Amino acid sequence: MPVYIIVEGKNDRSKLRRVLNEEVEILCTFGTLNSQKLETLRKKIKDEETYLFMDNDASGKRIRGILRDTFPDAGHIYTRRGYAGVEGTPDEYVIQQLEKAGLEEYILYPPPGF
Repeated sequence: MPVYIIVEGKNDRSKLRRVLNEEVEILCTFGTLNSQKLETLRKKIKDEETYLFMDNDASGKRIRGILRDTFPDAGHIYTRRGYAGVEGTPDEYVIQQLEKAGLEEYILYPPPGF
């Protein structure tokens, strides 16, 4: 059963790809969301487990709001204010947020002492 995480851009996707295994599909909105893009996401995800991980800025909040309407059952993962978006969030903090969302089984933990 696939798990989806929707992020804003490809740098966000690269960031998450480093800490998540291949079972998690990371989809990008690329900033803009029109009805066609929303429909494409909706068709792909259907009723699968979905999480929204947006930047903690005005644009990220706007996108999260639109996606919340499209995917009302989606889980929400947040980055901390002050980090330069998802891509600028330290891996340790991203991993903590993914654990908080219950995604431990998909996390690629760095080797101890790394």
